[in-house]
Amino acid sequence: MKKNLLSIAYIVCLFGLLTSCESKHSLGSKEKPISFYMIPGQDARVLEVRSQVMKAFLEKETGLSFEIKVPLSYIAVIESFGSKRADMAIINPFGYILAREKYNVTARLRGIHYGRSTYNGQIIVRADKYKKLEELNNKKFAFVDPASTSGYLMPADLLKKKKINIKEAIFAGQHDSVVLMVYQGKVDAGATFYSPDNKGQPQDARKLVKTQYPDVFEKVKILTLTDSIPNDPIIFSAELQPELREKITTSLKKFANTPEGSQVLMDLYNMSNLSDTTDADYDSVREALLVMGKRAGEFIK
Repeated sequence: MKKNLLSIAYIVCLFGLLTSCESKHSLGSKEKPISFYMIPGQDARVLEVRSQVMKAFLEKETGLSFEIKVPLSYIAVIESFGSKRADMAIINPFGYILAREKYNVTARLRGIHYGRSTYNGQIIVRADKYKKLEELNNKKFAFVDPASTSGYLMPADLLKKKKINIKEAIFAGQHDSVVLMVYQGKVDAGATFYSPDNKGQPQDARKLVKTQYPDVFEKVKILTLTDSIPNDPIIFSAELQPELREKITTSLKKFANTPEGSQVLMDLYNMSNLSDTTDADYDSVREALLVMGKRAGEFIK
């Protein structure tokens, strides 16, 4: 009996010691890095490689440790805040609305694309097949993700307003995958992000596959655009300390104002800079949800 009591006492002491050691690791230490999530809007390899440049800059500027994560879906980014795995993320507007509803995240920065703080969704088709939106009635359609703003919510809102029914909807997971499905004729149309041309060069989702398919701009055309969408925000968990949030925000803005940082943001999410933002800036997305007659969470059940 005495031996058992000693064993229990030893285990309790050991557990207390381990817990004490664990609590000494503050957020941002090497043992407990800040988790920075990225929405998987394009090729995961590109996101993983280019985000390391941003990670190195942030660590040098702040003296904190970061861990970049690229999950398989938009929803995984959102739910990472619910499971306390994410401290911050670059996320799409619809994903932000959902994460705000469920986990009270804070939008602190917004992407800027060559001076523009908004972008659009676009509906794309094979250039040799369709000329009018109405021709897509009862056709096969590729969307990005149920939680994608330009790749689902806004195009779906447009199709509903135009009374166009989709025969079959496919969620491809990434914007470049939607472009490829349209290019290869696997679907009749698709929805992706659109940004205006810069110096005569297209900046919409088709550019993501131009290296592999140089004729994509000739083979795939933009049929129509959606209403404007506020650019992707950088969000923080409700639990992240305000002083850490401000420190990271300042460093991110500094990164965006360097030539290399601007290029990295462009490669990642079609951003050329960052600016301050607030929750109210995303009310237009909430209005689109009201038109669809649903709350954000209902789109992903």
